[in-house]
Amino acid sequence: MSTRYQSLIANPVGQILVKNLGLPNPVPLERHEPGAPLVSGTVAVGGEGRLARTVVTMLDDLGVASVTGTGGAERYKGLVFDATGLTSSADLVALHHFFTPLLRSRLETNPRVVVLGTPPEMTNSTEERVAQRALEGFTRSLGKEIGAGGTVQLVYVAPAADAAIESTLAFYLSPKSAYVSGQVVRVGATGATAAEPVTDWERPLDGKVALVTGASRGIGEEIARVLHRDGATVVGVDVPQAANELQAVMKDIGGDHLMLDITAKDAPQRIAKHLVDKHGGVDVIVHNAGITRDKMLRNMKEDGWSSTVAVNLTAPERITRELLDRGLVRPNGRIVGVSSIAGIAGNRGQTNYATSKAGVVGLVQSLAEQLDDNITINAVAPGFIQTKMTDAMPLLPREVGAMLNSLSQPGLPVDVAETVAWYANPASTAVNGNVVRVCGQMAMGA
Repeated sequence: MSTRYQSLIANPVGQILVKNLGLPNPVPLERHEPGAPLVSGTVAVGGEGRLARTVVTMLDDLGVASVTGTGGAERYKGLVFDATGLTSSADLVALHHFFTPLLRSRLETNPRVVVLGTPPEMTNSTEERVAQRALEGFTRSLGKEIGAGGTVQLVYVAPAADAAIESTLAFYLSPKSAYVSGQVVRVGATGATAAEPVTDWERPLDGKVALVTGASRGIGEEIARVLHRDGATVVGVDVPQAANELQAVMKDIGGDHLMLDITAKDAPQRIAKHLVDKHGGVDVIVHNAGITRDKMLRNMKEDGWSSTVAVNLTAPERITRELLDRGLVRPNGRIVGVSSIAGIAGNRGQTNYATSKAGVVGLVQSLAEQLDDNITINAVAPGFIQTKMTDAMPLLPREVGAMLNSLSQPGLPVDVAETVAWYANPASTAVNGNVVRVCGQMAMGA
């Protein structure tokens, strides 16, 4: 799928206009294809911190070619810089030494950049804390200038979690993270610091059961399909009005379905009973179902407020609590909420929606430190994702909204789904309490 603007410039005349007028020139994004290499090129690893050797070993285990340093004339598909050894602001010049020569002409199209640091709150001195916090400004700025469809991420790794970064490296260096950029993730900072081994990275969810609400179409359908691709048995949930679409999707992926309104008083109990009777429990819970009832607050009726909060926030809270209290979430289970950039930055005419989506962030932050048995909770926060809903928007707001990010284009439902699948991976046990924006590093919000 492409926007009108992308179609307009996808010819010689359009490219002349782009060049002469200085217009955005979005690069087509590479996305994961089944059977394709995790990384279609070589990764350069730099830095002299505690993680560099671990990274090289992990890349080798993942079947990814890597070199240490920046020597030679090779072009690189990915760059990983271990910044954990930077203990003062003077040390930050190492970023310039590593990246500057490579950025000039030695990166492939759609390159992936990952900077590894230590959570500032876990450093040993004021000077080191300052240096590690400075990495956020570096990565977010580099994400806005790298171009060529490239992405840049910062991963803070707790000292005890050095061996638990494999799933995060695999995600951020691969096309699966095509529309995720400028993000800061913490590994091992909350909860577990180890990772469950994965024997088959093509199907890490084999034998797992995944519950996905709002699974009949759009982002929810794509989440269900990607989790199925990764081996999970999917239990799709949606309202009775979407029965035909839900049944068709679940039939196509060999999944199970449950039709109910998640705001119903007995919805958590009915979901729990279905999971007990049919599957004996659940491994992955994805709270995707959501609605919008947009209106300026001064014109908003109470029902428009209450229904939005009920679906987007209260229902996930109640369902999560029921499944946890009944012990139905298996050890090393995953809970994933779907927030929104509106919940982070706010949005005109969406006070109800933004409130509910900010509440999802609150749910993640509240539960992350309470969960036992290596159960984790994280959230995705989509930006402008091209769906049937966005296609129905007026042309000008749609085209402008789609381009207000570092990649100058909209995302696809699969981009959200791939991020959910990274969280769901059994090897992501140390990834807990994070909210990652799937927005192409959108201009609004941090």
